[in-house]
Amino acid sequence: MTAATILFIDDDDDLRAAHVQGLELAGFTLRSFAGGHEALKGITPDFAGVVVTDVRMPGMDGFEVFKRIQAIDDTIPVVLMTGHGDVPMAVRALKDGAYDFLTKPFAMDTLSAALRRALEARRLILENRQLRALYTATGDDEDRLLGESAVMQHLRQTIAQIAAADVDILIAGETGVGKERVARTIHRQSDRRHKPFIQVNCAVMPDSIFAAELFGVDSGARLEAGAPLSRRSVGKIEKAQKGTLFLDDIEGLSLPLQAKLLRVVEARELWVLGADEPRPVELRIIASSRSDLSQAVEAGAFRADLYYRLSGVTLKVPPLRNRKDDILLLFQHGLVAASARLKRPAPPLTAQLSRYLQAHDWPGNVRELEQYAERYALGLEVATAAEPDSFDGDQGLSARVAAFEAALLRETLAGCQGRAAEAMKRLKLPRKTFYDKLNRYRIDIRAFR
Repeated sequence: MTAATILFIDDDDDLRAAHVQGLELAGFTLRSFAGGHEALKGITPDFAGVVVTDVRMPGMDGFEVFKRIQAIDDTIPVVLMTGHGDVPMAVRALKDGAYDFLTKPFAMDTLSAALRRALEARRLILENRQLRALYTATGDDEDRLLGESAVMQHLRQTIAQIAAADVDILIAGETGVGKERVARTIHRQSDRRHKPFIQVNCAVMPDSIFAAELFGVDSGARLEAGAPLSRRSVGKIEKAQKGTLFLDDIEGLSLPLQAKLLRVVEARELWVLGADEPRPVELRIIASSRSDLSQAVEAGAFRADLYYRLSGVTLKVPPLRNRKDDILLLFQHGLVAASARLKRPAPPLTAQLSRYLQAHDWPGNVRELEQYAERYALGLEVATAAEPDSFDGDQGLSARVAAFEAALLRETLAGCQGRAAEAMKRLKLPRKTFYDKLNRYRIDIRAFR
């Protein structure tokens, strides 16, 4: 990606020099040109800047420059500088996708504010592209471990080292961090990947039912006061034969069930309920816990021998607040996946939303972020993502007003499910003004339908 640069095109040498000097004093990086031909040589689809061009120029005029830039990448912001007689043509250019037009003479502050908005819009477009490229590169597997942060790279490297070692593993982490994904990744990278991956939630059923579900029941055995079973019921442990057994939330197991499980962990022997003798099992065991099992051992709520058997290799999955560099990628992944399920285009990532995502603590971790992405895909979180309090305090008044106006347009469109006539009625805007503002803020009305 190229650096953010303003390409300034004007055939009037004195005006060009004056504007360049003013913009440089305002902190912009510029390259200036007397005509469009030379400027176009530096524009590629990954151009990170903005083009400012005069309309009336010999040879190639500003409208032709705009059309050629659109052919390269129609999302590159182009700001047109026009005289009073060119205003109708400039309005048409806005409808065709030009970012803004300024009528001469204009104040330097007005140009600077327009360029800052345009640079921010371009940054978001390229950031969205980069996130989508990362999403494509990692594939659409919902169980894949996403993240480019140092902690996630280390976690993936550790998994790669231990996956083939065929040892039992304990995965520790808060609710929603992705412990199941880690377990599935280990299984997928192991020599057992073509065998079953059986998941058992240890905290959802009464002991009697859970024991039958986990260990199985032999034919002729009775479950509590029920009649003898006419045929054998295969438990989850046996179903995981030669594969991986994932015991999710293992801290939910009662002490009696922990004792039964210990024999499987220690001796790889399974006592089916009602059987006369144990049966050998060959499998890998991965357990997960959202609480500190060592504290549970001290409190007498978890068996020490089972804990030490399972915790020889322990993986700690970091909470989302400790890997904030991954939030935008994870959100984009969730947004694209949710939009595909809902059969609607994915709405763009805005500056307000980006700030909100990175400022939020995400106590529910990745699961909460994915649920938020789905609600955003449905248009239910537009107002939350655009709260005025989330605006950057360094923005000037014009930038804040523009950000609020864009947020209000998106919120209204979401509430109207993209129905233009209803949105115009709610906002009390004439048709031309409404569509001019959609073009200015790069709002695709189809994303709200």
